[in-house]
Amino acid sequence: MSAQVDFYELLGVERTADGATIKSAYRKLAMQCHPDKNPGCKESEAKFKAISHAYDCLKDDQKRAAYDRFGHAAFENGGPGGGGFNGGGAGFSDLGDIFETIFGSGAFGGGGGRGRQQQRRGADLRYDLEVSLEEAFTGKSQEISIEVSASCDDCDGSGATPGTGAKSCTTCGGHGQVRAQQGFFVVERTCPSCHGAGKVIESPCRSCRGEGRVDKPKTLSVNIPAGVDEGTRIRLTGEGEAGARGAPAGDLYIFVHLKRHRVFERDGTTLFCRAPVSFTTAALGGEIEVPGLDRELVKIKIPAGIQSGKQLRQRGEGMPALNARGSRGDMVIQIDVETPTRLSAKQKELLQAFRETETGEECPASSGFFSKLKDMWDDLG
Repeated sequence: MSAQVDFYELLGVERTADGATIKSAYRKLAMQCHPDKNPGCKESEAKFKAISHAYDCLKDDQKRAAYDRFGHAAFENGGPGGGGFNGGGAGFSDLGDIFETIFGSGAFGGGGGRGRQQQRRGADLRYDLEVSLEEAFTGKSQEISIEVSASCDDCDGSGATPGTGAKSCTTCGGHGQVRAQQGFFVVERTCPSCHGAGKVIESPCRSCRGEGRVDKPKTLSVNIPAGVDEGTRIRLTGEGEAGARGAPAGDLYIFVHLKRHRVFERDGTTLFCRAPVSFTTAALGGEIEVPGLDRELVKIKIPAGIQSGKQLRQRGEGMPALNARGSRGDMVIQIDVETPTRLSAKQKELLQAFRETETGEECPASSGFFSKLKDMWDDLG
């Protein structure tokens, strides 16, 4: 199969496809033309190598960006702008490499000295977890199931067929880097053959195709602390994708999302709710009970004469503060005075008698309003 065939065409995906789509397409094709399923078929073996090469490029953001811009030339003869590479290399795209070559890699806070590049750790992963407000209040432990790249059991993560190993890279002579002449400068780049490892695998493991990792389902126990809020991020170190050929694994990040609650709204550690009360309770005062998230009843005293929309604050009855043991926010209750719509004859009679005794001083706001209207009309007259 020609090495110049477009990588996206090889995998049968659009150029705008995301990483998950590319991975899915690759796995489907790899299962179809894997050498184990097509023993002795040279065409299948060639296609398998081609799609593996394409996927190796497109799954890496930096390699993909270079390929999208320069095509196959990004990985040939030192890449774009290349010229005069001794044993391959990459393009002249980073001034940092030039200064590191002249002054040494330690001149700009680097590790000092040249040598093999450290193996790149596995990718970090994200998992979105939805919890109820009650669960965010008390905290919980929950198991989650994910599919993640893990170390290959057959080769113990080395990427090599059991019984074989890796040999020194002939492109860079085992140094992990190659040099190129750029005018008056000598530029060092990561070796394109061994990707900085200094070694290449002679006989790749068939199970992981030399990657040292395979996709496996995994079940993890996640501890959700009390007080988590929308967008809280929980980090599980080393539970991300395994690094290639024994490199360290990435991390798994759990992003917490809160379900909508039937009664309460939340703002940080403050809980807010609306409580309807009868107009008699509003006029005479009284007490109501609001169920808290800890299943305890919170008693709220209603002062006589309270108006609709008034908010009452109950200290220490809100959400717990994250990672602050014993500290809780407040609960804010907005009082909504409800006007009765179904009155008995006796109730109507009592209200009528009350109205006949009104002097206007019972409701200063309304009497003041109508007094202002009267004065306005008098002024107009």
